Amino acid sequence: MADLIALLAPGPTGWGDEILAGTWLTIRLALATLPFGLAVGLLIALAKRSQVAWQRLLGEAFTTVFRGLPELLTLFIVYYGGQMLLQTVVRLFSERYIEVNGFVAGIVALGLVFAAYASEVFASAFKGIPNGQWEGAAALGLHRGQTLRLVILPQLVRLALPGLANLWLILLKDTSLVSVIALNDLLRMTSVAVGNTKEPFFFYFVACMIYLIMSIVSSFGITAIERWAERGEQRRAMGPRRIAIGAAPS
Repeated sequence: MADLIALLAPGPTGWGDEILAGTWLTIRLALATLPFGLAVGLLIALAKRSQVAWQRLLGEAFTTVFRGLPELLTLFIVYYGGQMLLQTVVRLFSERYIEVNGFVAGIVALGLVFAAYASEVFASAFKGIPNGQWEGAAALGLHRGQTLRLVILPQLVRLALPGLANLWLILLKDTSLVSVIALNDLLRMTSVAVGNTKEPFFFYFVACMIYLIMSIVSSFGITAIERWAERGEQRRAMGPRRIAIGAAPS
């Protein structure tokens, strides 16, 4: 057992540095993908609610395509297809060879898949907000952009948070797919360690524990965010109780 633990030591004799570097890249990739996926997902949800037919059609097509394709295939299309497209454009001006950055390709591919599912979460959350919210904001003189930012989005976040939290946990696991495009994430570095030490069970077990720890930490963070998002509901629920407690007996 001591020999196995020694394999995780930092420095040239162990694989601790490489595993930690892969873990850090995995975390950075997930954190970078999240805002991109959320922004695109919200835009797609708004497009599907639009009064313009082509925008609704575009939103539905986006959701259908990226929910229907396997995540790995989407990653290949973005990485290799994006490289071919970029190289074609560059050749119009020079013979220089351009290579797509694997980290950026991972963000785009995983972000598009995340956005497709997030758009459905946002669309369901929109249905939970009464139309009277829009009408009341218009009566107060707020234009549509102000209404969305000041009135709708705070409620939308609270309603969509459970679904988005599940998507975040899925995203953490999906980052392992970028190992196929030679990005040195946790899974790839684990595979390299396995190939050199011939200890597959030990290193894959370590990788499983790291993914599990990231999920547990994320769950605590999600719980804290949910409490923060529902603070207004808790205050409103406490209001009638305070009135009842302070009311004089008849």
